[in-house]
Amino acid sequence: MAQAFFGGVHPHDMKAATNEKAIEQLPAPAEVVIPMSMHFGAPCTPLVKAGDEVKVGQKIGEFRGLGAPIHASVSGKVKAVEPRPYSMGGSITSVIVENDFQNTLSEEVQAPANPDGLTPDEMVEIVKNAGIVGMGGATFPTHVKISGGIGKVDTVIINGAECEPYITGDHRTMLERPEEIIGGATYLAKMFGVDKVIIGVEDNKQNGIDAMNRVIAEKKAPVVVEPLHCRYPQGGEKQLCQAITGKQVPPGGLPSNIGCAVFNINTTCCIFRAITTGTPVVNKIVTVSGSGVVEPKNIECPIGTPVSALLDFCGGVKDGTYKLIAGGPMMGMAQYTADIPVAKGTGAILAFCEKEEQTVEHPQCIRCGKCVSVCPMHLEPLFMYQYASKGMVDELNEAHIMDCMECGACAYACPARMHLTHMFKTGKQLVKDKAAADKAAAEAKQAAQERKEA
Repeated sequence: MAQAFFGGVHPHDMKAATNEKAIEQLPAPAEVVIPMSMHFGAPCTPLVKAGDEVKVGQKIGEFRGLGAPIHASVSGKVKAVEPRPYSMGGSITSVIVENDFQNTLSEEVQAPANPDGLTPDEMVEIVKNAGIVGMGGATFPTHVKISGGIGKVDTVIINGAECEPYITGDHRTMLERPEEIIGGATYLAKMFGVDKVIIGVEDNKQNGIDAMNRVIAEKKAPVVVEPLHCRYPQGGEKQLCQAITGKQVPPGGLPSNIGCAVFNINTTCCIFRAITTGTPVVNKIVTVSGSGVVEPKNIECPIGTPVSALLDFCGGVKDGTYKLIAGGPMMGMAQYTADIPVAKGTGAILAFCEKEEQTVEHPQCIRCGKCVSVCPMHLEPLFMYQYASKGMVDELNEAHIMDCMECGACAYACPARMHLTHMFKTGKQLVKDKAAADKAAAEAKQAAQERKEA
């Protein structure tokens, strides 16, 4: 039975523009720009150079440590390997491929002879080689989450909440590809050795719930769909765990601390495709919406497709468009250019042209406490804002700023329009910088001590 998590807000879902529109295939662009950083962890090392020929599904980026490999999304010739703008800000080393429009599949893409006969270890290896990450935006390597949870996790949850306004890609996937979702969930049940997998879906997607339940009944799959009341940020993995199990993830902890593992809807589909066909992550479903978009759509496109191509496919942007966001309106990041590429974690591209900008140049906190009441992590945003603005790092640590999930619920509820979420990003960086400086100082002191003793 669905539980309630603490805090949260109820923004208008703004999904009507696209929730009844089928996923459309974008004609592959003449050129794709594939970033070498599309996962939590260090960027990949490019395996190709300018002039090389590549095929669809060919590995072009290899990771070390925590990460996931990256594959070519089109076939053609590598034009360059150089820094290019990307959605997280700044530039990142990217492989630019000129599309030959032949869509030639790489010999590396091999379907397992008997997918249902694979062992859990073999399936995890396939997931790793396919470059699957958290496709909802977190981009944590999926094979690491699975391998680290085997033997510890007793509750596997598929995140179908899709609580951010405007975004409808997961909803359309439930309606159009329920077999892939249920198939991927079934493989996850086998990998973790659990009796069932739970799919949490907000109840504003009843037709999606019905579509998955039909497939579950047909296949007698070990999957249960749990309808949830609509509340943002229900899609946060810690909130989803509490909503479904009633257990709270401890401060600084992860879902695995309470025996849970959470996977996104499209991550689950990628797992199904990788295990049944050997296909790595080469495409992404993106919702293109907002008041600035002429014809909002759900689009499937190759990884590395320029955002400008998606906007053109939707008829372009309207006059007066003033803001472009990669991601949802609550947690997405404003962009300075439409030349950024679609990455594995890109769930939406939003453009706005109407009077939706609600910021204030010099906001003043009125101590109403609304930010405290809506924070799903039990934090005190008004104090964290003051500490971050004054560079008080010790106080930021005591306020548990690193537990902030940057969901934006506090900024949404703030009547003074304080720039809360932005300041918390800044505060987190202050904490990280101080920790790095302290570590470097300690290492330097240790080295000096060793030299003195020598």
